[in-house]
Amino acid sequence: MSVLRITNVKVLDGSGGLPFLGEVLVEGNRIAAVAPPGGTPPRDGVDVIDGGGATLMPGLTEPHAHATFPDAASIADFTSLPPEEHTLVSMHNARTFLECGYTSCVSAASAKPRLDVAIRNEIEAGRIPGPRYLANSPEITVTGGLGDTNQLHLPYHPNPTFSCVVNGPDEVRRLCRLLVREGVDLLKLNISGDEFSPSARAEATVMTDAEVAACVEVAASRGLRVCAHARSAESVKMCVRHGIEIVYHANYADEEALDLLEAGRDRFFVVPAIGPTWNLCHGTGSPWGLTPEVVRARGLERELEVSVDTIGRMRKRGIRVLPGGDYGFAWNPHGTYARDLGHFVDFLGFSPMETLVAATRFGAEIMRRADDLGQVKPGYCADLLLVQGDPLDDIRILEDRARILMIMKDGRLHKAPGRALSSRQ
Repeated sequence: MSVLRITNVKVLDGSGGLPFLGEVLVEGNRIAAVAPPGGTPPRDGVDVIDGGGATLMPGLTEPHAHATFPDAASIADFTSLPPEEHTLVSMHNARTFLECGYTSCVSAASAKPRLDVAIRNEIEAGRIPGPRYLANSPEITVTGGLGDTNQLHLPYHPNPTFSCVVNGPDEVRRLCRLLVREGVDLLKLNISGDEFSPSARAEATVMTDAEVAACVEVAASRGLRVCAHARSAESVKMCVRHGIEIVYHANYADEEALDLLEAGRDRFFVVPAIGPTWNLCHGTGSPWGLTPEVVRARGLERELEVSVDTIGRMRKRGIRVLPGGDYGFAWNPHGTYARDLGHFVDFLGFSPMETLVAATRFGAEIMRRADDLGQVKPGYCADLLLVQGDPLDDIRILEDRARILMIMKDGRLHKAPGRALSSRQ
């Protein structure tokens, strides 16, 4: 069994406690000890990393990942990309998550059936680098809902989309059984509309209770979870009624919806994923035709304003809100994931510590690995980052990959610091 001592570090352990000077002993894939300087048990032949005063912290979790999204500028980019090239793009994106310090990901939908499953399987087999990855289904929608890009007048109807379009509980049930058969960890429902869906805007609720219940029924029978695109107030309430624990967006949650989330705050997670909206409202979409005028006309400026207020109220109520989400669009590309950490601090009212706890300890909870991920703690998996500087002083340093000196996943160094294994004891 390999043994590694990481010394001369400031430990930010993910618990919410203040950082402390110390050292960490890693045996195999587990953290064996966390101790004051010089306090770990002496061992012969131990490799040592001198952290040089850098911050040692848990690996980050991306709770709304889209490894299979190809930095798309349009829905056509999802469907026109051949599966061979699409697989390679997904592999590169998986590696990028890890290289940005994200050692765990919850997928929020696969762009094509089984792409997520294949990527997850290859990561778990050790054949490609990537984070711990929970594979999702394609987005499940209804006629006229988010993801239904069909047009009745076109010669081939229905047309391929990145979503599966079904109607009524029987169709939902059959599709979910098929997707479970193919090996997903999660099922994704588009319960509400979206400002990018002209036939169903964000405050519209497009699925019925019976359709949602059919999906949850299948998932529960197989021990799986459901997550949901839920922007409207009613769609958030549907999630709570049906026990959908992972709620994406929740921008327009009203007081009743917030009351329900607060009452179930030990069960539910909200991932607002404001990154794409923030970027578009600040002009990044213009090269793809999403000019400030278009963004304003689509209601995205209002959506961002409402989101900031809603998420602030969630924070005050103690609802678990996690940073991250929806990277893989041209205006919100892969590799920029840590910007959401800065958004939480700069715009949503969270402290750096609250944000990092949400991205580490809460991240472990959404992965259903609260007992062995997300903290620098004896017995936990050795998913560790060594960061030059202190993220509590400036959380945006995590956006700079060069400042992530070391990346360790499951006790293995994906990125070794320049002074790695500087000595042996």
